[in-house]
Amino acid sequence: MSRSATALTIRGLHKSYGDVRAVTSLDLSVSSGECFGLLGPNGAGKTTTLEICEGLLEPDGGEVEVLGMRWASNAQELRERLGIALQETQLSEKLSVNETVTLFRSFYRKGRPVDEVIRLVQLEEKTKARVGTLSGGQKQRLALACALVGDPQLLFLDEPTTGLDPQSRRQLWDLIERFQSEGRTVVLTTHYMDEAERLCDRVAIVDHGKVIALDTPRALIASLGGEHVVSFTLEVPGSDVSDTELRAVDGVTGMRRDGGAFELTAKELRHTVPAVLAFLDRRALRLAELRTHSATLEDVFVNLTGRHLRDA
Repeated sequence: MSRSATALTIRGLHKSYGDVRAVTSLDLSVSSGECFGLLGPNGAGKTTTLEICEGLLEPDGGEVEVLGMRWASNAQELRERLGIALQETQLSEKLSVNETVTLFRSFYRKGRPVDEVIRLVQLEEKTKARVGTLSGGQKQRLALACALVGDPQLLFLDEPTTGLDPQSRRQLWDLIERFQSEGRTVVLTTHYMDEAERLCDRVAIVDHGKVIALDTPRALIASLGGEHVVSFTLEVPGSDVSDTELRAVDGVTGMRRDGGAFELTAKELRHTVPAVLAFLDRRALRLAELRTHSATLEDVFVNLTGRHLRDA
């Protein structure tokens, strides 16, 4: 690919902290103009990978090219063309919103007008307010303003909505989508599957420092073999139900056990749920609970690892 076609290339990336391998032989390529997500549980290596790409960490091995350049030889040019919002951005509590964004604008030879960026992140009513008086969502939007004021080509976002209320999350999502709509590139880490499904053109699911799946959210979910998940538990845990029997139920495309629960993937609930109930009735097995939901990237992760993200 030419420089214009590829925003980020990672080949054979390694990084360890003592005996702990944070990243192991990781390969990725991000196209210009796409929103690319690194998904996985805490400790999967997402932040380490991002910090190496941002020039904040030295890798133990492998190669990283950002916008066709390398940190070893093009550090100053890269700093002018990247926007970075860290997992936790510590800004001076005493400065106002306007003073903070003005300070960050001074770091770049070229950039966007301060007033324009403050308006973009919907903080115009807080222009004169001190950072210490802002809510969590407002501080996150201010951090994004600081990342955008240099008019970057590539925006790195590390867990951009962690700890935010639903309204603040949606506001940040709108800002990210607006940035990408201008033909720019976004690379973000998250452990929120709904966030990845909403924002990302492609996602890499990372676990123990390795990419275990990479595709569009729709394709990864389709790999489960069904659009829905039927989960049920029985009144008598450990009842004798074989996997083979459940896989043979009408409409079931896959199954797994999660503790005392059975989780089935299915294409059409209207066929599968009655078939499951009929099967249990024939076996004189009584339900304790039955739930259904549309398949998500969380289900993909569980299918790949046998663990839920919240438990990993």
